[in-house]
Amino acid sequence: MARKMLNDGELSQPNQEEQTHFDFDLFVIGAGSGGVRAARFSANFGAKVGICELPFHPISSEVIGGVGGTCVIRGCVPKKILVYGASFGGELEDARSYGWEVHEKIDFDWKKLLQKKTDEILRLNGIYKRLLSNAGVKLYEGEGKIVGPNEVEVTQLDGTKLSYSAKYILIATGSRAQRAPIPGQELAITSDEALSLEELPKRAVVLGGGYIAVEFASIWRGMGSTVDLLFRKELPLRGFDDEMRAVVARNLEGRGINLHPRTTIKELIKSEEGVKVITDHGEEIVADVVLFATGRAPNTKRLNLKAVGVEVDQTGAVKVDENSRTNVPSIWAVGDVTNRMNLTPVALMEGMCFAKTVFGGQPCKPDYRDVPCAVFCIPPLSVVGLSEEQAIEQGKGDILVFTSSFNPMRNTISGRQEKTVMKLVVDAETEKVLGASMCGPEAPEIMQGIAVALKCGATKAQFDSTVGIHPSSAEEFVTMRSVTRRVAAASSNPKTNL
Repeated sequence: MARKMLNDGELSQPNQEEQTHFDFDLFVIGAGSGGVRAARFSANFGAKVGICELPFHPISSEVIGGVGGTCVIRGCVPKKILVYGASFGGELEDARSYGWEVHEKIDFDWKKLLQKKTDEILRLNGIYKRLLSNAGVKLYEGEGKIVGPNEVEVTQLDGTKLSYSAKYILIATGSRAQRAPIPGQELAITSDEALSLEELPKRAVVLGGGYIAVEFASIWRGMGSTVDLLFRKELPLRGFDDEMRAVVARNLEGRGINLHPRTTIKELIKSEEGVKVITDHGEEIVADVVLFATGRAPNTKRLNLKAVGVEVDQTGAVKVDENSRTNVPSIWAVGDVTNRMNLTPVALMEGMCFAKTVFGGQPCKPDYRDVPCAVFCIPPLSVVGLSEEQAIEQGKGDILVFTSSFNPMRNTISGRQEKTVMKLVVDAETEKVLGASMCGPEAPEIMQGIAVALKCGATKAQFDSTVGIHPSSAEEFVTMRSVTRRVAAASSNPKTNL
């Protein structure tokens, strides 16, 4: 199959010399979500593709990784399995109100769930390898680094170094969890270790206010652990809609998690009782496990980028243009290593756009508008589009805010005091729906459909004209008729009614 490749910024038909000059048309460093997607589809377009990845292990390091990357091995997938496991605790409690005779003492086998989780990520690791093989991509196990604009060196497990030339090089090495730089930091764990603990902690302290922090707090609390969540701001989940952040905080407390806003850890001390946590307020908390969920750093230290001239920012993230191209024309980068929008589906989009642009003759740029996301706390939060604060900050005109807070039908029988909250942010002049949020059961499943509507530019009138599914929580999104508040474009302090 003849293929079109990018040449000096323009698509051109390569001649025979260009096709045979390099060992590969494309060499990818990193076989996570973005790297595998780019490799497979580039190969489907006719490119000769090589890819390298570090050896597999559930806990990553500078020299350990695994085909499938963070999402499959030590991120989204194993996390969601643990969320499912933790959710059964509350559901078993609710079941009593539905007539199920549940014994007072219910045993939970952490090791059994952990083994099931490990079995699943091993299965997925194998699937990703087969996907590459079936696409004709050559996989090398070892550490890759760039030694020239068109040359990659792979150090195999036995120390042997292999050198390959490639017309294009794609960096897709992702990111790794970081520990807070405080005394005793070695006594803490990151999300990597949290997904592979030998024993379920009875007492856990979580430092951080992001989605990883609230998710693990929910997981451990759902499994019966005592959990303290410490974060710097007044509310967790900075960057999300403030009103929905308050809802999440209320739900976390309602589930029994101890919240410590405007608090951080000053020091960790090993003691006979466990790990002693000293906060910046002088509080002392003793825990079996302390989780640092305080951010991630791009995996670029060992890639030799400075020597090749590839620019990185102060965090180590690879600088790229809107096409995912670095300042070195033959070297591109996608996914978390670029620190743009660090979500697995976004890395997939970037990898696909790369393949289409460079090898498919279909130039395209990643579109970061209206990207939905979810926080898998219990119950989950899911959003798409602009938050109320972001819509006001844009300052293009007045906005209308529609909210609905209700007790879902399931809770009316179980007696659980936990409301579902939904929200729409609408442009007052055009009636275009700018953003949607939901915190409640099945929020991510519902929000995926709402995201399609926003991507199509749906208006509030079109939401209103849509017939709902009854009885369901989702129907609230098409029955919110009354404006909760109108916020003027000049307003700088949006009110929250929660």
